[in-house]
Amino acid sequence: MEPPEWVNLNDDELLEKRISQLGLKLEGTELQPLIHQLYDELSQKGLLFHPPCHVGDEWFVPVGIPAIFIPFFLTHERLRKLERKIILEVEGETPEWFMRLMRHETAHAFFYAFQLQKRTKWRRIFGNTSTEETPQFYRPQPYSHSYVVHLDDWYAQSHPDEDFAETFAVWLTPGLDWRERYKGWKALQKLEYVDELMRSLAGKTPPHQPAYRVAEYDCLNVKLKTYYARKRKLFEDVYPDFYDNDLKQIFAAGPEVAGRLPASKYLRQRRRQLMDSICQWTNEKRFRVNKLLTRLIERCDQLGLHVQAEDASQNLQVSAYLTTLVMNHLFTGKFKRTK
Repeated sequence: MEPPEWVNLNDDELLEKRISQLGLKLEGTELQPLIHQLYDELSQKGLLFHPPCHVGDEWFVPVGIPAIFIPFFLTHERLRKLERKIILEVEGETPEWFMRLMRHETAHAFFYAFQLQKRTKWRRIFGNTSTEETPQFYRPQPYSHSYVVHLDDWYAQSHPDEDFAETFAVWLTPGLDWRERYKGWKALQKLEYVDELMRSLAGKTPPHQPAYRVAEYDCLNVKLKTYYARKRKLFEDVYPDFYDNDLKQIFAAGPEVAGRLPASKYLRQRRRQLMDSICQWTNEKRFRVNKLLTRLIERCDQLGLHVQAEDASQNLQVSAYLTTLVMNHLFTGKFKRTK
């Protein structure tokens, strides 16, 4: 099969294309075997319901609709390349990452298909659910044993529905001895309940399967440039002058002299190392960390800040400061600290 014509377009030309016009499908892609792997995992548990999958603009299950939407950019390497260039990472690009997300979304599909919110015990175990969306920012307790740890950002703590989805995903993961992994955790009670619940659903077809209508979820009828403009805006934060005093405490102000390096150059040289380290330990999106570093570099230039060329303590100070800003963002939704 010949590749579609848009594969050979340059980025600017490709960004002018509407996503809906690219002819994207899950069938015949490297994602299809992974979807079948999910279905096999469900079958091995005796579960007959296999959520249908569709191409969407992000990972999600529509409220009330037991179907999984998979981001369009995962369907083709050319689109993954564009996503990686603009957003700096491709959510779900590795098979392991893809399956973690699929197991999580499958739980949401089961929730709607079997209307689990109507079960008294479900509400007692996970809490009262609602039609409210999962909050973008929340205050997790990183060392809590009341929740499983599956996706990044302690996502189970964000909403009762996500708590269930994360618990289900852990329960479904092949080869994971969740009883041993969560021995002594309060989260084990949730896992035991999910095990009991899914055993009760084994061999049953879902009573609630409303038809999926494309017109109601026509999220791809936009140009790629519009999609990425919206996505960048979602991830970006305005850098305030509030941090000027902090930067002046970390770096020295004044004209460049021998033995000193412009702070902006110092940060550029360590940019990738800092970004890799901060993202690893905070689980923040690379796009946001990169944008923060860009703003700090620009501000250091504007303020004329410098650093001693060889100063080991400087590395520690900068890493600690950036990590603090990113953790502030994780907990409050803002890099700016509140006092």
